[in-house]
Amino acid sequence: MANPTHRAIEAVWRIEAARVVAHAARLVRDIGVAEELAQDALVAALEHWPRDGVPDNPGAWLMATVKHRALDKLRQDALHARKHEAIGRDLDALETHVVPDFVDAIDAARADDIGDDLLRLIFTACHPVLSTDARVALTLRLLGGLATHEIARAFLAPEPTIAQRIVRAKRSLREAHVPFEVPRAEARAARMASVLEVVYLIFNEGYAATAGEDWIRPALCDEALRLGRILAELVQDDSEVHGLVALMELQASRLHARVDSNGRPVLLADQDRSRWDPLLIRRGLAALARAEALGGALGPYALQAALAACHTRAHRAEDTDWARIVALYDALAQIHPSPVVELNRAVAVGMAYGPQAAFAIVEALAADPALARYHWLPSVRGDLLAKLGRHDEARSEFERAAAMTQNARERELLLVRADTMRGER
Repeated sequence: MANPTHRAIEAVWRIEAARVVAHAARLVRDIGVAEELAQDALVAALEHWPRDGVPDNPGAWLMATVKHRALDKLRQDALHARKHEAIGRDLDALETHVVPDFVDAIDAARADDIGDDLLRLIFTACHPVLSTDARVALTLRLLGGLATHEIARAFLAPEPTIAQRIVRAKRSLREAHVPFEVPRAEARAARMASVLEVVYLIFNEGYAATAGEDWIRPALCDEALRLGRILAELVQDDSEVHGLVALMELQASRLHARVDSNGRPVLLADQDRSRWDPLLIRRGLAALARAEALGGALGPYALQAALAACHTRAHRAEDTDWARIVALYDALAQIHPSPVVELNRAVAVGMAYGPQAAFAIVEALAADPALARYHWLPSVRGDLLAKLGRHDEARSEFERAAAMTQNARERELLLVRADTMRGER
């Protein structure tokens, strides 16, 4: 897409793709078919806009086009009687058999209690009937507008693997008869947890890549932030939604400071805090304030956002309120207990009360099978051993952590730390 019109189409599609797919899915009730119809609308734009010019409202043009395509498909299906019974039941529910534009009438009868196409699409793409990997891939495809090769590159997976994952996800939704709707109030909380998990998984893969040559992948962080912000606009009364947005904004504010000019990792204590993004910090603190203003106990994401805010508010690393961070981890462990939370709490305890206090916690975690291949366990243990003056043991732990990680930059950092221990003897 080299010429200005094609670049304009690419930019518009990036912004509008999710809404176009969502609009089509509401009409045809099948995500796979909806995506095909949306792609047809994109092809139509590529055919018409270079000749006729970009419309004044390109999003509305795409919406109208995909609606016409959906109408044609539904009418064709009705003529071939493939969906005759389902359409008949919907029309019976409306107590009429002659409707000028029956799709709109059916849609009105199917409306749920929120009635937003994009929110329906989010809940459908993140449905628990799908595996976590499938939810992530489908969400990036449908809501992030990423092509299959872009998702494959982001997650360092073969393109055919990602393509099959997306195809199977659509098939699974169809075969499980997953409704294209926002869950009713009684079921929404449980389903929202799945949505938030997917968004944060995408963010985390960008913030600390699990494998490959790059320590961070900002494009994935941007996608997750965009999804989180959309969700916060659509669901304004959920403190965990605002908590997740706050957490991502505050963590994303440090992205530029997390690597040096050569792309090597820079740990939190060593970061140049003047490089932290003030706009993202303001947005993150505002989102946290919204979460807190909704009242009630803070959930896991809001508590993690409060933890991130402690670091944000410290102008220097030595100003960090580690005692408050320990207290926040205590609260987090109460509602979301996990060995990873306990390991992070141990780091905070070490900073607040000394390495010996933290070392006892880490030693207890060493036997937890959930952390058997978690490279941050030997890394934290190595750091504490170094502070205790046990440098040979620390070097062994850093080397063990380096052998576990699949990220090249992280491995390099850990090996440098291991080598530093040789000079501390």
